[in-house]
Amino acid sequence: MLKIAIRQPRDSFDARQAGAAPNFRDDVMTATTSPISFQRTRLGKSAINVAPTERVLSAIVGGGLIYLGLRHFSKLGLLAVGVGAALIQRGSTGTCAMYQALNINTARRKAAEPEEYFDHGTQATVVVTINKSQQELYRFCRDFTNFARFMENVKRVDVKDDRTSHWVVAGPAGYDVEWDAELINDEPDHLIAWRSLANADVANSGSIRFLTAPGDRGTEVHVVLDYIPPAGRLGVAAAKIFGKDAQSQLKESLRRLKQIIEAGAAPTVKGQPRGSCN
Repeated sequence: MLKIAIRQPRDSFDARQAGAAPNFRDDVMTATTSPISFQRTRLGKSAINVAPTERVLSAIVGGGLIYLGLRHFSKLGLLAVGVGAALIQRGSTGTCAMYQALNINTARRKAAEPEEYFDHGTQATVVVTINKSQQELYRFCRDFTNFARFMENVKRVDVKDDRTSHWVVAGPAGYDVEWDAELINDEPDHLIAWRSLANADVANSGSIRFLTAPGDRGTEVHVVLDYIPPAGRLGVAAAKIFGKDAQSQLKESLRRLKQIIEAGAAPTVKGQPRGSCN
């Protein structure tokens, strides 16, 4: 039976005291060197705060709006020309006033720190019970190339060495999103945790915990994914416009993992009605 539990990103509930899997943000904090000193800095007025991919898209969309606006000379057309010009400027300069006001920087060059996930991140958490041993599940998930078999939108994962890998994920409007990731916590048969490295298109991190399920029913797999949307929390709305949000994607991915491990094949869900998770 599939069991899915959802926890809010900033829930004050102490999972450690309840015996459940800790929040991945705790895993990140544990895996990094202590003590860590954080300082919040505001972007300068001329600082580049828009990622290269966003700049290209802004310029393309801006040019399209100007073209449409000039073809349909009206108040709405003039508005389109104005917005298009602003987008072209955003793309050419790499600066965004709204990002500056919200202290958002998608042109990051370094890996996101744990505090950034707390301040700007979005979290998805799913728990599924799989009728297999912790050892078998750990071995399957420790091979990151297997993630493309069950994680929705993951096109491939290229393992570089024992601790680093390169991820390619299908993004919105046909664009691929890529990043390098490093393994930051590895407890055989119990825990796998990773995070994206510098220059990631989308800063993200994740963890999988394998706990013995009560009643000799196999293993509870606790998966936590954190990501920092390219446009801060506004990116959550964008994700829903382009498709499903991270929580829904993670639910379906864990369904697929359960099917692969228990039955040896991923289920076909396209065109089928969606039901409850009970």
